[in-house]
Amino acid sequence: MSTITRAEAPELTPAPETKPPRRRGRWTPYWLLLPGILWLVVFFALPMLYQASTSVQTGSLEEGYKVTWHFATYWDALSQYWPQFVRSVLYAASATILCLLLGYPLAYLIAFRAGRWRNLIMILVIAPFFTSFLIRTLAWKTILADGGPVVGALNALHVLDLTNWLGWTAGDRVLATPLAVVCGLTYNFLPFMILPLYTSLERIDPRLHEAAGDLYAQPFTTFRKVTFPLSMPGVVSGTLLTFIPAAGDYVNADLLGSTDTRMVGNVIQTQFLRILDYPTAAALSFILMAAILLMVTLYIRKSGTEDLV
Repeated sequence: MSTITRAEAPELTPAPETKPPRRRGRWTPYWLLLPGILWLVVFFALPMLYQASTSVQTGSLEEGYKVTWHFATYWDALSQYWPQFVRSVLYAASATILCLLLGYPLAYLIAFRAGRWRNLIMILVIAPFFTSFLIRTLAWKTILADGGPVVGALNALHVLDLTNWLGWTAGDRVLATPLAVVCGLTYNFLPFMILPLYTSLERIDPRLHEAAGDLYAQPFTTFRKVTFPLSMPGVVSGTLLTFIPAAGDYVNADLLGSTDTRMVGNVIQTQFLRILDYPTAAALSFILMAAILLMVTLYIRKSGTEDLV
């Protein structure tokens, strides 16, 4: 009688040990950031340190400058040139407000009403960048020339009477007055306001406007409750991109203004290139930078867009 043997189960061989994959791309992002970091170090951080060192030096161009930690240069520069600081902030703020008033309707038109003309209008907005900043500013000397059509129209509309009362013009002329400087700043920095506004408005879902209309909201109410709050990031970005360079500008005040419209940028240029008082010029630069940083920080926190910092 044959015996039935139970088949032996095959032995299970253990799986080979697998090593964790090597993180070959762990350092790739840092290597990609390296050129930008080197650029900032060489062309931003090192010049800032050099200017900080220059601001606390004493001496002369003939004898040479030495670091003596003379911080009184900051107080002397501020006490002597505070009118130029106030004037710079006033002109830059005025130009920023005008850019916002002019740029918001245009950005709204491009985002919601331009249709097939959107690309053409955007090209027209960007087109001034293809011309030199200096040439664009010089063109305003012709536009605002005495006896020109612009001045004649302003006289006919009695606008110059109001600006004369405000102290922005003098008599029947616009050139060499604060109004001319603000007009130049507004024109030159208007694209910096329009582009962020358009980007922010273009992201708004049009169905939100339709929903507001379905809820019987008037167009102005829809703008006040829906459009403008959703476009606040663009408003903040545009005002910063306009105010910051406008506050440090000196070309418009030099070409379109007079000695009574000098901004702090003109003083810094004169101290660096003509008087050759490098410590005072460096101190003025740092005071301007600190003032702008303080105002920008307060403005961003007040507007409720801290994520932009």
